[in-house]
Amino acid sequence: MQHSAVPELAQTHTRPIHWVATATATAIAGVMALSSVLHPNSATAAQPADAGARTTHAAAPDPTGVHFPLTCGPVKAVVHKKATGDLDGDGSPETVAVVHCDAPMGTPPDGVYVVTRSTDGAPRIVATLVDPKDGTTVRDVSVDDGTVLATLLGYSSTDVPRCCPDVTTSAQWQWKNGAFTRSTPAGAHRV
Repeated sequence: MQHSAVPELAQTHTRPIHWVATATATAIAGVMALSSVLHPNSATAAQPADAGARTTHAAAPDPTGVHFPLTCGPVKAVVHKKATGDLDGDGSPETVAVVHCDAPMGTPPDGVYVVTRSTDGAPRIVATLVDPKDGTTVRDVSVDDGTVLATLLGYSSTDVPRCCPDVTTSAQWQWKNGAFTRSTPAGAHRV
């Protein structure tokens, strides 16, 4: 049997660079092993100084139990319709409440109010969009991308019976410069 010549392998001759590479690999393996045993504390993001001032609430405020500025005599004020959404861009939703007196007969006028949360979490009125003294009723209300949209029913004169509004108006409100600004939506028409 004849032995074939095996070529000389480079790894069989140790040189100083091999020892450096081996030491480096061993050190890295040691650091990795040690890091799996020791865990750093959880990271926490630094909060801005006013972080507590902008608390986000998951749910819009419930207008039930809010004292609305209506004079209803012996009957109660009732929330007839409502819509929710973030109206001022602070990350917390507000509730738009359509409220009227729970009269047993007739068509009582509506008030439209914006309800938000106080710093203690209680619901409170921050704006009146439609005053009941205007004598209008609200057919529908919605919130779309921070804009309140409503269809208002009114009267062309005092001669029109209160049961039968003869004027329909579309209105929208947006929060601008610290107040709600009313305008007519594009494409809206009066009847």
